Amino acid sequence: MREPFTVAAVQAAYILMDREATTSKVEELIGSAAATGARLIVFPEVFVPGTPIWIDSVPIWDGDEAWFARLVDQAVTVPSPSTDRIGAAARAAGAYVVVGVDEREPHGTTIYNTILYFGPDGRIIERHRKLMPTGSERTVWGMGDGSTLNVVPTELGRVGGLICWENYMPLARFHLYAQGVEVWVAPTLARGDGWIATMRHIAREGRVWVVGVNPCVRIDQIPADFPNRDRVWRVMDEDEAEWVEPGNSVICNPNGEIVAGPLRYEEGILTAEIDLTRVNETRRLFDPVGHYHRPDVFQLTVDTRPRRAVTLISEEPVGDSTRIPATGQQA
Repeated sequence: MREPFTVAAVQAAYILMDREATTSKVEELIGSAAATGARLIVFPEVFVPGTPIWIDSVPIWDGDEAWFARLVDQAVTVPSPSTDRIGAAARAAGAYVVVGVDEREPHGTTIYNTILYFGPDGRIIERHRKLMPTGSERTVWGMGDGSTLNVVPTELGRVGGLICWENYMPLARFHLYAQGVEVWVAPTLARGDGWIATMRHIAREGRVWVVGVNPCVRIDQIPADFPNRDRVWRVMDEDEAEWVEPGNSVICNPNGEIVAGPLRYEEGILTAEIDLTRVNETRRLFDPVGHYHRPDVFQLTVDTRPRRAVTLISEEPVGDSTRIPATGQQA
């Protein structure tokens, strides 16, 4: 029988498009969450170096070149000194850490909305790239592929999840359910009660613990030296006039009940005790990929091959013959 453990949902403000400063904040917050006894610590969507907020406040392609260039410059490559620092903080805390990043390839300019999973030994143990950016997000983020739709087995339990509106993709959810996910992480930017209902539904549908995590950023926290600061953000909702990201973090149990949050309009760390026996208990009545699934009626095919930009074919002599192995390499 596995012992219960504490999970922490870290709702905090990033330092917009400043990788080093935000990484420092992640290091500090990992320590704060670990001090609560948390063994699984989850951060918001693209927390490092923050949300490209101009995509929702300025007409597309209207003078956003400097902002996008800054995003490319400040994006996270894997591995890198930034991931090394986060891994070291996870190791010092003895905790699993899940953190959202704007990621790019070392020699690329396409940005991916990615979550990285760090083990308590500091290693990156999994990476998931968002499959489908939503709306204006497609002007800054590329699409992931099926190779990163994986559940992570840990001594705590099987951890996995999706990013923001990916959680509305029923087949993606089912693929993770089929891998036996028990703790569902949902880093997001989504606000309002409708999103809380989504988190509760996934918890009840998958019979999983759900950890939904948002950033929380006031307008006055946009750095004073940010390029064209006066036009990078406009008020979207008069009721939340001082907020770029108002927060909306929540933790739900496998019956769909809220056990922590929702946390809004303040930075903070939500915690809850995770007991995975609740997963087994609730799946007695409904197991979405077991006794409540009809594989004779429904079938799902998932292509988990990586979609690389370039495939290199090298010629290697083998005895008197020639072998031409195909090896993929990311451009």
